[in-house]
Amino acid sequence: MHFARVLRTAGLPIGPDRVIDAVRALEVAGLDRRDDFYWTLASVFLDRREQFEVFDQAFHIFWKDPQLLERAMAMLLPAVQGRSPKEESGTNERVAEALRAETQNPRTKPPDGDTPPEQMELDASLTFSEREVLRNADFETMSVEELVQAKAMIASLRLPIPEVRTRRFRPDTEGARVDLRASMRASMRAGGEFIALKRRSARYRHPPLVVLCDVSGSMSRYARMFLQFLHAVTNDRDRVTTFVFGTRLTNITRCLRHRDVDAAMRDVAELVADWSGGTRIGSCLHEFNLRWSRRVLGQNAVVMLISDGLDRDAGDGLSRQTERLHKSCGKLIWLNPLLRYDGFEPRPAGIRAMLPHVDSFLPVHNIASLVDLARALSAPTVGERRAA
Repeated sequence: MHFARVLRTAGLPIGPDRVIDAVRALEVAGLDRRDDFYWTLASVFLDRREQFEVFDQAFHIFWKDPQLLERAMAMLLPAVQGRSPKEESGTNERVAEALRAETQNPRTKPPDGDTPPEQMELDASLTFSEREVLRNADFETMSVEELVQAKAMIASLRLPIPEVRTRRFRPDTEGARVDLRASMRASMRAGGEFIALKRRSARYRHPPLVVLCDVSGSMSRYARMFLQFLHAVTNDRDRVTTFVFGTRLTNITRCLRHRDVDAAMRDVAELVADWSGGTRIGSCLHEFNLRWSRRVLGQNAVVMLISDGLDRDAGDGLSRQTERLHKSCGKLIWLNPLLRYDGFEPRPAGIRAMLPHVDSFLPVHNIASLVDLARALSAPTVGERRAA
C-alpha cells in the first residue's frame, strides 16, 4: 500500500482498485522470488511504456533497507545550480519527490521508543534564487512540486507577436491617405458648402498563430507543459489555432478556449487518442496541408512546430510536406527539446529533412526557452528582409 502511494505521488495513475488487484496477484504468484514479485507488481501497476522508468527506480529504492533510502535521498540534494544533473544522480526527480513525501508521512513514522532519524539542515544563503533556478530547469528533471510552480509561472507568460500591416484602413486624423468617401459624406451633411478632408491610415493586426505540437512518447512531458502555455496564449489573444499529432492529427483549439486550465487539459486528454504513442510527422503534416492550411494559414500566419523530429516513417515525404507548409505561412518556427544538448547534431533523417525549410530552429525545454520565443517571433523572416 505504501509503495503504491509512492508511485501515485510520482505521477502514476494508481488507485485502490490496482492495490487490491496487486495483493490478489501476489497471492497467486507468491513471494519466493524477487523477480516474480517485481514483474507481478509491474504487470498490475503499469499500463504505458514510459511509466516503466519511474516504477523501476522506485522499486529498487523502496524495497531496500531504510539506511540505503536515506543515503539515496542525501545524494538527491540540489547542487549550487539548483539540481544535480540527471546523469550524475541517475534517479528520477519524481521518484525522489515521492519517496521524500512518503518518508515524511506521519502514518509511516516509527512508533514511540524508536530512535528518530537524524535531521539534516542546509545553509542556502549562497544558493541561487528559487525562481531563477526554476526558469532554467529542464521540464524532464522537475519534481512534482516544481511542476506545479512551473505551471503557475507559465500561466502568466504572454507571447508578444508583432502586428503586421493589413490591406484595410482605419479613420485617422493624421493619416497620410485622404478618405474620399468619408470626405464626400461629411460635405453632404454640411450642405456642400465646404469639404473637410477625412484621412485614414493602414490597419495593423496580429497575424494568426497556428501551433502543431507533437504528443508522442518522446515528447509527452514537454507537450504537457507547452499546452499549459498555449492555454494562456489562447485566452489572451484571438486567432490562435492548436493541433496535436502523434500518429494522427487532432484539432484541440476549442478545448484550450476553456477558461479553467484543468478543465481544458481534461478535455484535451479525452479528445486525443494517440497521446504518448508513435510519431508519423510526414503523414500528419500532409493531412494538415490538405485539410487545414487554406482555412488557418491566411494573413501571414505564424506557425510553431513543436517536435523532436524523430519520425517512425524515417522521414518519408517529410521534406516535401515541410516545404509546402513553409510556403503557405508567413513564418515557420521549429521548437525542438533536443537542442538543450550542447553537442546536438541533426543526424536523424526526419530532422535533416525538415531543417532546410524552417525560419527559426529553437530549443523548448524550460521556462526560459518559452520567454526567448518573443525574440524569434519579432525577428523578420528572409522574405521580409529582402522586401525591406
